[in-house]
Amino acid sequence: MSSSVSDPASGSPGDGTGSEPASAPAARTVPEHASPLSHRVPDLGAMVLLLAVARHGSLGRAARDVGITQPAASSRIRSMERQLGVALLDRSPRGSRLTDAGALVTDWARRVVEAAEAFDAGAQALRDRRDSRLRVAASMTIAEYLLPGWLIALRAERPGTAVSLLAGNSAVAAQRLLAGEADLGFVEGLSVPEGLDGTVIAHDRLVVVVAPSHPWARRRSRLTPQELAGTPLILREHGSGTRQVLDAALAVHGGLARPLLELSSTTAVKGAAESGAGPCVLSELALGEELSARRLVTVPVPGVHLRRQLRAVWPSGHRPAGPARDLLALTAGR
Repeated sequence: MSSSVSDPASGSPGDGTGSEPASAPAARTVPEHASPLSHRVPDLGAMVLLLAVARHGSLGRAARDVGITQPAASSRIRSMERQLGVALLDRSPRGSRLTDAGALVTDWARRVVEAAEAFDAGAQALRDRRDSRLRVAASMTIAEYLLPGWLIALRAERPGTAVSLLAGNSAVAAQRLLAGEADLGFVEGLSVPEGLDGTVIAHDRLVVVVAPSHPWARRRSRLTPQELAGTPLILREHGSGTRQVLDAALAVHGGLARPLLELSSTTAVKGAAESGAGPCVLSELALGEELSARRLVTVPVPGVHLRRQLRAVWPSGHRPAGPARDLLALTAGR
């Protein structure tokens, strides 16, 4: 029994036109069981040397052309002749002349070398395109307080690379990497996000801070973990590394952070805390100016572990290359 499938481009089945749908262009395929090259195929360097001999008519001049000694060139041609099983050169005191077989092999070698040069040029074009831009996804804290220095140093090394920075929370940075929207990421938190590989580039500590007018700024007794968990706080949003670390630290004591306000930027959290709206928990990296000017003051909370690791991350199995590799190397000098 036969069946018909309608094709909108050629009419419905059985319409009597007798026409057939146009066939799609054949896809370029690679054989599943491609045979390895024969052991008799010379390497590319030997072919380049043979072309130099054909061009100069002399093994000595050909050797100088490709940057090897004449004995090495002579040995390489003899090895090539043994490999192919034919004589390629007639040698005489006046120079080296291609045999008939040598002339034919030289023509083949020229095509192979030209194809290799085209391959090399194409690969270089791909590297140039990769190296012309760098897309970085980073958490807010790292983007604001660490990346600027690294990017200035990178510009000195790679002035031709255009850098775009996508700042967000750690979860968003990870999503951008997994979606192919960034070449390298920087995140905070407790572990490497799923689907990514990474390395620790720095350590950071979160601190509880309040405005000088807040009651906690004047208390003489230490704040307990239970008091911190029971007090509404000005917090970063879920998905941020800061929130993740704080929740994990309070969970050890049977609590979670309670939001008074949830804000999506470190600057907004600091501003709200400075206004006296309530306590907040932020990275020490982000608080240097505010603490020095005493616009905010720290409140110790013994027993709450608020240290965290800052990581560079990239898609699993794809180690950074080009500008991403160079930026990663710069973080080692932080």
